[in-house]
Amino acid sequence: MISVAQARQHIYSLLSVTEIERIPLAGAAGRVLATSLEATHSHPQTNISAMDGFAVRDVDAVPGTTLVVAGEVAAGNCSSDSTLSKGTTIRVFTGASLPSGTDRVIIQEQVTMRNGSVVLGRTLERNRFVRPAGCDFKAGFSLDAPRLLDPAALSLAAAMNKATVPVRRRPDVAIVPSGDELVYPGNELAQGAVVASNIYGLKAIIEQCSARARLLPIARDNPKSIRNVLEMALSADLIVTVGGASVGDYDLIHDVAGEIGYEKSFQKISMRPGKPLMAGRLSGVPHIGLPGNPVSALVCGYVFLLPAIATMLGMESKGPAYSRARLTSPVSSNGPRQHYMRAQVTECSHAPEIRAFDRQDSSLLSVMTAANAFIVRRPFDPARKCGELVNYIGFDQFVL
Repeated sequence: MISVAQARQHIYSLLSVTEIERIPLAGAAGRVLATSLEATHSHPQTNISAMDGFAVRDVDAVPGTTLVVAGEVAAGNCSSDSTLSKGTTIRVFTGASLPSGTDRVIIQEQVTMRNGSVVLGRTLERNRFVRPAGCDFKAGFSLDAPRLLDPAALSLAAAMNKATVPVRRRPDVAIVPSGDELVYPGNELAQGAVVASNIYGLKAIIEQCSARARLLPIARDNPKSIRNVLEMALSADLIVTVGGASVGDYDLIHDVAGEIGYEKSFQKISMRPGKPLMAGRLSGVPHIGLPGNPVSALVCGYVFLLPAIATMLGMESKGPAYSRARLTSPVSSNGPRQHYMRAQVTECSHAPEIRAFDRQDSSLLSVMTAANAFIVRRPFDPARKCGELVNYIGFDQFVL
């Protein structure tokens, strides 16, 4: 068996980065920017009023002074070519360009209007209420790639006047469930039937990281069915089989895959849950074989599948960093495999606290649903007492 870190590196070596495509900015939410964007203008392009008020020169910003209102400028109107003479001001609104030579805005709450003039208040704000030209970014500014185009990045790209953006093509991931016992949700459950639950969680993991997931028909426990479904998957960028990766009498995935043309990278890892994980290439297409137990499949989806997709999108894929939290209850010594214990972490004023669930069986989706973190135990980690610090990964860290 190989370690988790070794398995991850083997999987990375199987993958290729997807091509670049240019798409409209309006459809780029959640996509991965492939090449950096460079601004050709500064933002804002001129000095902008940050409040409704009156633009003045510093020399005229004297408490109690009366200034003649020489006009007004609303947002979108250009006033940068106009120049104020001594003793005058211009009414401005939030977002309006300031006239040349003006230094600040006196907010409207600090003036009194009198017959076309304004009288400045006895005390004036120290804030100038001016957004200087280029205060957000200047021409030549770069929005660096690769990065996820989240709401802030999309807004910035729009402010840079980019109508289209270069992004990585979404990887096409084919999910192949396997097993005679499986039925899809909503069907009548005969004796011994098991709902194919894990594929929906895996589909969600895949789609939350800017990839497309295809649920293929269930591959039944016979070579013909397995071959038919695997051949349907060969057009994908990545094939993910679920179940059939162990050594039982009916675990035929690796045997049939070998007939089609399988190059195995590894099988079995030193991880709990997730020991039966396998990976390789099926007729040249990268393949990850996940264990069939629901929790095992989801844990491996987070630990291996998500960073694999990140790699295909050109993102750095070291995996999430460990955080530290104090145990609120003891845990027993660990065995020979790296253990991802389902746990509940709580933020406290002094330090995060974490509790491992008593039941850690790899079939218990109810426990997985109640968890928000994994306590990560190294092989042969000794028993830990209440109050000791342990490594954990919060589920919210499993993102691109």
